[in-house]
Amino acid sequence: MIILSERIESLKAFAELALGRLDNSMKDLRESELEWKPVEESNNIRWILTHLSQQWNMGFPRALLGDMNYKPAGWPDDYVGNKSFPMTKIMEDLKKGRANMTDGLAKLKISDLDVEIPSPRGMTKRGNRIIMLISEIMHHEGQIAYIRGTISRKRQTDPHFLD
Repeated sequence: MIILSERIESLKAFAELALGRLDNSMKDLRESELEWKPVEESNNIRWILTHLSQQWNMGFPRALLGDMNYKPAGWPDDYVGNKSFPMTKIMEDLKKGRANMTDGLAKLKISDLDVEIPSPRGMTKRGNRIIMLISEIMHHEGQIAYIRGTISRKRQTDPHFLD
């Protein structure tokens, strides 16, 4: 049986692991890599990062507040995949969202985890929604690692690929 306070510590540890993996996959990311994708139907890194940023800046606060309508002031409706945002803006937004997430996790109380909240898939316990949001980091980190690994292998035969 898990002691209740361990549930929150486990969420924090899971988030740290996910964020550490994402940091590693994004190390030395170049702006020229944002748009490339191995096939037309797949996501590119820009889409993935803006999707994560939106989850951290909107989805996570929605889970904490239990308010599916929460939206930060000035947050554009067309944020995810928006090609007009330079990499610096995306990285600033990710930094803000990451702080939102880690600060929110630090403020959680045991009683918060079992509260039923709305989610895109219907009502769920807040703790389950938070786990889902953190697991999304791992999922998308894997996509970024795959794309960047493919770029790296392409650069072995074409040193100027995406330069």
